Amino acid sequence: MENKLRVNIDKLEIDKFTKRVHGMHTRLTNLYQDLSTVPVIPDVLPQTLVELGSTSEIVNVAVEELYQQNEELLLTRNLLETERQRYQDLFEFAPDAYLVTDTLGIILEANHTAATLLNLSQQFMLGIPMANFVALGDRQNFRSYLSQLRECKKPKELVLHIQKHNGELFDAAITVAVIHNQQHQPIGLRWLVRNISDRKQVELALLNYDSDVTQNKLWHNCSKGDFLPLNQCMIWYICQGYVKLSTLYETGEELIVGLAGVGMVFGSNLTSLQTYQATALSDVKLVSISLAEIAGSPTLSHMLLPKINQRLRQTESFLLIAGRRRVQDRFEQLLLLLKQEIGQPILEGTRLNIRLTHEELASACCTTRVTITRLMGKLQQQGKIGFDSKHHIILKDIYFETEDE
Repeated sequence: MENKLRVNIDKLEIDKFTKRVHGMHTRLTNLYQDLSTVPVIPDVLPQTLVELGSTSEIVNVAVEELYQQNEELLLTRNLLETERQRYQDLFEFAPDAYLVTDTLGIILEANHTAATLLNLSQQFMLGIPMANFVALGDRQNFRSYLSQLRECKKPKELVLHIQKHNGELFDAAITVAVIHNQQHQPIGLRWLVRNISDRKQVELALLNYDSDVTQNKLWHNCSKGDFLPLNQCMIWYICQGYVKLSTLYETGEELIVGLAGVGMVFGSNLTSLQTYQATALSDVKLVSISLAEIAGSPTLSHMLLPKINQRLRQTESFLLIAGRRRVQDRFEQLLLLLKQEIGQPILEGTRLNIRLTHEELASACCTTRVTITRLMGKLQQQGKIGFDSKHHIILKDIYFETEDE
């Protein structure tokens, strides 16, 4: 409405200006007609009138251009208003809760879904700190998180308990992105809030079922270095320890294709490799799950699917490592993968829970033991890795500063 009013005011101003120009043009015409009857100073007044006439024509052209520009402005404003309304509708009726705050977390905008999720009307949400909707037990962590957001270049995520206006609590997954001005200064925050209580309940149910998998089943105990028997009719579920999964080249050399830890599954029916073996890297406890049991239990199938997917992602990571040209790159990427799979945070950095031999590391990197020994010595001299009293590798934090960014 405001835009339309401004356009109408602009058009009225142009109309007034046009009337004045027409009035001036009429007076010039009358002056030309009076030249034949009124004595004038030779060459002065006629020349002046000619110049005024030229100016009048220029002004008429300017008036036409103003009308044209006004029509174009009106069209542009209408298009911008349509686009603005479209994005406003997308914001307002998005299926997730969207909020915009200043850098201190004070709510400036909130869509309809956010108002419904937090059980408070949109108009009353404006001006309220986001911290007011965070459960008391999480507020200290939330404020610390909020103070660090200004320096973040990428969207950040966190999971915490949100309290509705009526006091009801729910688990929320929150994604926050920083809004910057043209000078790259933070001026606000965009918040995406999702209620994940149902997902948490499903995960809890699966976790409980995960523990039930081992009940009423015979546990198999293996010592470090033992080969685990593989059967096409069943898969192994690891309850304790780590297992190395590998294949053999025609030359008899070993190639590591995976590492399985607690809660992970493996079996010969999960691979198409002709030669496939599983070796205990520590004392291991496992239970076997038959394929018939999996086929007859949708809950069990649902529980095992993400574990099989985890094994698939890990195998692809090993393939990516093997595909790198430089041995040093392969070794560094392997250390990053091991940090993720078997790493334990300690004061000095990240400790690898399993002690892998130089031969096993070389196998995973498709290189020689001598090369791995040389690379480890180099990284140790640079202070990027170390060893504990049991010769477990410790990856120093400085080693991963660039890789984790």
